[in-house]
Amino acid sequence: MEGTTLDPTDQSRQIAAARADFLASGTAAFRDVPAVVAASWQRSVQAGVDPDQVRAEYFSDLDTSSRLVRCSQPILDRLSEDTSDIPLSIALTDSKARLLTRLDTSPAVGARLDDISFASGFGYAETDVGTNGVGTVFEAGRSVHVVGAQHFHQRLQPFACAGAPIRDPLSGQIEGVLDISCLAEHSNPLMHSLVRSAAQQIERNLLLDRSRLQQAVFETFVRVDSRTRGAVVAIGGSVVMANAVAQALFDATEQRSIQEHMRYLGTRPDKVVDEIELPTGRVVRMRGTRVLVSQDVAGVVVEVALRTLETPAPAGELPSVISAATPARSDTSSVRHPLAGFKKLSSSGQSPLWKRACAEIASALAQHQSLLVIGETGTGKFSLVAEMYHSVTPDGRSMLIDAAELSKDSYGNAEEALESVTLPTLWIFRNLDALSTEGVDRLNTFLMALADSESPAYVAATLSNASVDSELPFRDALVHFEHATTLPPLRHRTEDIPIVVTQVLAKLSPLRERRVSPAAMRVICGYSWPRNIHQLEEALRAAIGKRPVGELQPEDLPGYCHNSARRQLTGLEAVERDAIVQALHDADGNRVQAAAALGIARSSLYRKLRTFGIETI
Repeated sequence: MEGTTLDPTDQSRQIAAARADFLASGTAAFRDVPAVVAASWQRSVQAGVDPDQVRAEYFSDLDTSSRLVRCSQPILDRLSEDTSDIPLSIALTDSKARLLTRLDTSPAVGARLDDISFASGFGYAETDVGTNGVGTVFEAGRSVHVVGAQHFHQRLQPFACAGAPIRDPLSGQIEGVLDISCLAEHSNPLMHSLVRSAAQQIERNLLLDRSRLQQAVFETFVRVDSRTRGAVVAIGGSVVMANAVAQALFDATEQRSIQEHMRYLGTRPDKVVDEIELPTGRVVRMRGTRVLVSQDVAGVVVEVALRTLETPAPAGELPSVISAATPARSDTSSVRHPLAGFKKLSSSGQSPLWKRACAEIASALAQHQSLLVIGETGTGKFSLVAEMYHSVTPDGRSMLIDAAELSKDSYGNAEEALESVTLPTLWIFRNLDALSTEGVDRLNTFLMALADSESPAYVAATLSNASVDSELPFRDALVHFEHATTLPPLRHRTEDIPIVVTQVLAKLSPLRERRVSPAAMRVICGYSWPRNIHQLEEALRAAIGKRPVGELQPEDLPGYCHNSARRQLTGLEAVERDAIVQALHDADGNRVQAAAALGIARSSLYRKLRTFGIETI
């Protein structure tokens, strides 16, 4: 039925009668009404749209120089020129159904559209004005052609409008709508085809205008997908792409785990080849490539295949999965299960990276291998090793030695301490990268003495991942370590954040159970935590200080937690961001009131919200 012109026929009268019956009784025979129109009428009633009064809201904060406008302008100009002899209007909206620009080939049509506020700055969402060629596109997710009486609103019925969605070629999200409107008596089914064709041209311009980085990821994804029958996943910035096989093979939880691990692999300098165990217990093999543009990492594209633990990885291709079922030792008859005794720790995280790190540390301790634990500041390297050691050796003790202290002339003779050691002891050397040349010599002497002693000893050291590729003196001490594992930063194990939050709150308030509201948890999970668990603990301590009892709310968290911007803010920007967050809290999220309190225009506030990545208040 879509695309029917408005003529004085029985069909148009039947549609008008069906609308009248529907408005009068709430029910109607929709036999002669296009399904997309009938569904829109029902949504309009549910939204409380007045069928007689136009209530289009005006917005002053539109971005009329946006990427969408820039990519659309050549198409709009050409379309306007090609239809110059037809009385119509061409309009472009943003992703919120607000008109960004309108070109008229006929002043008369433009004047009539002004009368119903179909003009730049006004919103034409279906929830405000009912069935129309803009708002209904967003609700239906497809192009529509609404003619005359098919409009829900009485004052829109003199018009015919054809609208088509403009989708981002990578994310698939609707970025805006292209609409062609004319008087109903001039309507033609070709309008629908014309607007869809023009929208596709705009989408091609959007693709061409994409940053070189995302374009490179997209092209690599298409190339890999075309040559394989398996699952392919790509990540570039905030864009995630997965082919049909990947979407069918993995559920939402598994897909999130794969994506998290891909982001982690994108930060590593070595080859993108790995194998992980998903939260469901299934094991996947990931093989891919890091997409580079000049020296910039644009993203990662991987092929993902299911594997079983019993299936060996091809030689030289993939590292084996370290798990309870596959201890890394040839003679396992007398070796304790690598994860035995670590139930508490395994419950502190379920992300593949965390489980792998725990398994590798467990395996090294079980085999008395000297262990090097690498990670960012605040990831809990020392705490994890010490806790895992005491879980399996409750009668043992751990000795912490700061590497920086070894570099001081005042540091005592550590070898003498070995003579009095009778209990199993874990020697942990923290911040190995802080060693001076003299400190390396002292550490070498101590470790050689430890190797010659009969004391039951374990050795571990922690190292900042920022120093791995450096030429600092600590490299001369690496010969003493048999195994290395890397702890993931908190931003690469977001699925574990609620568990970590619960543990930190238990530490900060041991005598009282503290909870975090769902809204506050969304804020916490949305932040990148550059200083990891240390920073999370600081934030929660500050929140508890603001709200000593009761459920923690978003406004209790420090202002920086509301920032999801990907760059480091300057000191002045951080102060400005905190002021904005506080103003929004004071105004209960009302952005008009917040802008007034801050003394800035609402458009400036919206721009700053995007700049600072403030998403949840």
